[in-house]
Amino acid sequence: MYEQFFDMGHTPFTRNVPADQLYESQAMKETLGRLCYAADRQLFAVVTADPGCGKSTLIRRFYGELPKEDYIVLYLSDSKLTPRWFYKGLLDQLGLESRFYRGDSKRQLQQEIEIIRGVRHQKVVCVLDEAHLLEKEALEEFRFLLNYRFDSMSPMAVVLVGQTELWDNKLKLQKYSAIRQRVDMYCTLPHLDRSETEQYVNSHLEYAGCTQTIFTEKALDEIYRVSTGIPRMINRICEKSLMYAFQKQNRLIDDYMVKYVVEHELING
Repeated sequence: MYEQFFDMGHTPFTRNVPADQLYESQAMKETLGRLCYAADRQLFAVVTADPGCGKSTLIRRFYGELPKEDYIVLYLSDSKLTPRWFYKGLLDQLGLESRFYRGDSKRQLQQEIEIIRGVRHQKVVCVLDEAHLLEKEALEEFRFLLNYRFDSMSPMAVVLVGQTELWDNKLKLQKYSAIRQRVDMYCTLPHLDRSETEQYVNSHLEYAGCTQTIFTEKALDEIYRVSTGIPRMINRICEKSLMYAFQKQNRLIDDYMVKYVVEHELING
């Protein structure tokens, strides 16, 4: 709707922006590099962030960075995950029917990973999203899985991704110390600062093919103030501001327009 009004070829602030076109902050770039290192060395990594701060974006970028001929990436996102369903989920993605008992499924997975590593010469990376919602029993299973060949090697890279509470309210507790001690790498994605917020907005507008200035500096100040540098909130504010500007037939969005949108469309709706 507003895309044609602003001479855009794509919709800028949506979730389906191609992974290689997504804005990459310095923290995102550093975390991505660390995760690629963890994949190569088959380490146990934990990534946390506040809601909307780019965990899904990071996973998409991480998946895109790993050469498909060298890695097999397994992805799970299930808040009700139990150890048995954990193994079933991984084996399903490998094209295998899991055995009923957890111990049998675990051995089945380990044998398949041995084939992948030894015959196909590929490395396995397991990404578990929404890990902050998991119970202790499910998290413990990672420690058991990584205790392999008398702890002399790790059969796969494991990446737990979750909200900040995964580390602060779970893994830092004494009852999770055995799991925490196995963590090789801990990363966190911060909020964007004011400069990064502007770069984020401009990057998405550039992806959309927009060549004109749309948001004034004061509008960007207001977007940053309200969003606190959370990308998901930046998307919402910018999207609704563009819609409002189109309705008013304004090609330039100032801070008063952003404030109006926030007051009437975000807080009350």
